[in-house]
Amino acid sequence: MLSTKTIENIVLNTQVSLKPDYLIHPTVSGNKYRKLKYNLQKVLSENYKGILTFGGAFSNHIAATAAAGQAVGIPTVGIIRGEELASKTNLNTTLNYAKSCGMHLEFVSRSDYKQKSDSSYLKTLSENFKNYYTLPEGGTNILAVKGCQEILTNKDQDFDMICCAVGTGGTMAGLINSSLPTQKIIGFPALKGGFLNEDICKFATQSNWELWESYHFGGYAKVDSNLITFMNHFKATYKIPLDPVYTAKMMYGIFDAIRLGKIPKEAKVLAIHTGGLQGINGMNLRLKQKHLETII
Repeated sequence: MLSTKTIENIVLNTQVSLKPDYLIHPTVSGNKYRKLKYNLQKVLSENYKGILTFGGAFSNHIAATAAAGQAVGIPTVGIIRGEELASKTNLNTTLNYAKSCGMHLEFVSRSDYKQKSDSSYLKTLSENFKNYYTLPEGGTNILAVKGCQEILTNKDQDFDMICCAVGTGGTMAGLINSSLPTQKIIGFPALKGGFLNEDICKFATQSNWELWESYHFGGYAKVDSNLITFMNHFKATYKIPLDPVYTAKMMYGIFDAIRLGKIPKEAKVLAIHTGGLQGINGMNLRLKQKHLETII
């Protein structure tokens, strides 16, 4: 069982407990392990030939699916946004890792990628990859939510607030479903747009939640110098790495909400560290190109 770590902020005179779910598996990190668990069982039990899924060039989901498929002997296919990547001789660390795990990468145009939920497009893919089990971008479906419901345990019932980063909403829905009605689930979207409420409502069985949408730093995979400085200070202080796409934005938001009084100083807060650390190398390449501070 994973032990929570206490984060003491002397300036704010408060404590936050962090559950290091990213340590649950050596290669399939955090919520991606949770999301894939029951989907992999379905693929194996129903004798699918493999898994087909979708993601961007630095997708945690793509890397995790490739690693999980290799671990259990299931072929994997990744439909990757950006046809221009196909001509590159040197792919980024995420895609190289997925390839090293045996994933077949199909690079498609951004216009084609937008059809990833369209029935006719999915039918074409199913004809090209017969008897492959299709997972949506980010891996969120009913089985993924079932896996994420296992993040919380009886030991977590004393917390007043449970915080998580939000991508597609599956992890947050799982936390909502397994929480006590008296607990408040706070989601920190990594994307801007305000469309996640509807997606979460598809799976959530309780209404004890809300999204705090002021900490996306411009959108998915967008960062600035303030966030990078915060990440590096956090790691130096607490010896815990954060990822720039999800968990750093969540922790920044938690600290800021305490400072502003949005989170009472006496509240018992649990933050879920969902992983995503594989994306640090790719982000550092972008930061170096812009001559900005990199992530330690």
